[in-house]
Amino acid sequence: MLSENVSRIVEARVHDPGAIAAAAARRAKATSLFGAHGKALIIAADHPARGANAVGSDPFAMADRFELLDRMCTALERPGVTGVLATADILEDLLLLGVLDGKSVFGSMNRAGLAGSVFEIDDRFTGYDAETIAAMGFDGGKMLTRIALDDPATPSALVNTARAVDELNDRRLIAMVEPFWSCWQDGRVRNDLSPEAVIKSITTASGLGRRSAYTWLKLPVVPDPEAMERVLSSSTLPALLLGGEVKDPEAAFASWGRALKLPTAQGLVVGRSLLYPADGDVAGAVDRAVSLL
Repeated sequence: MLSENVSRIVEARVHDPGAIAAAAARRAKATSLFGAHGKALIIAADHPARGANAVGSDPFAMADRFELLDRMCTALERPGVTGVLATADILEDLLLLGVLDGKSVFGSMNRAGLAGSVFEIDDRFTGYDAETIAAMGFDGGKMLTRIALDDPATPSALVNTARAVDELNDRRLIAMVEPFWSCWQDGRVRNDLSPEAVIKSITTASGLGRRSAYTWLKLPVVPDPEAMERVLSSSTLPALLLGGEVKDPEAAFASWGRALKLPTAQGLVVGRSLLYPADGDVAGAVDRAVSLL
């Protein structure tokens, strides 16, 4: 990242922290969640706050904040990118850089389920709350919700998600729920991405909260296109398809393209696979994703 931008961020944080709220107040908000293509493409970067800094073989790729911000600025400048999802520290850096005008902004809400921890399912809310998301003029909040029948922390995780759904719906803000049917294997949490498991996670997540008018789902894509149709038929809630860490870009782009044709699919929420593509071409990866929309 250009040193002048780094200096600008640090200068504001040290000498003028009120500049963050001022930048939020003057930000030109998105007039729609969708681009001219009729779909959303949201760049996600809330992984580091959960201790998940790895990309491929580099365990600390996302830990270089200056490089991450540089890659995010490149992505956000590309035509067709509609929004961003991140924790407060990253979103506030982007506000200070002035790159969020006209973008939808989603705050990441629960990050206490640190990757690899014994309490990973007990994913408490340590990030944004609905009140602050509204005060900042953002569009909604996202919550990761792992449902593990073999972990007694699951009921609390569901209650906390339901509470956040309620608070966001009350403010007419998008509640973006990212559910996984999970289990413990060899001391680690594993997400079951079989169609049957994803369907169960969807039907469970869809029923959380006392209102669902503003609830959206953030869902993985299963490989079988026929199964994906069955998966997305398990709810009428709008769905955004997540990217995750992609090992086979060709297969990933093909699966996204097929899934985006289904009626509830409203776009993509992608992080590492666009910000850290194997060939290093962030702009090229983002443009290819936009072409799918």
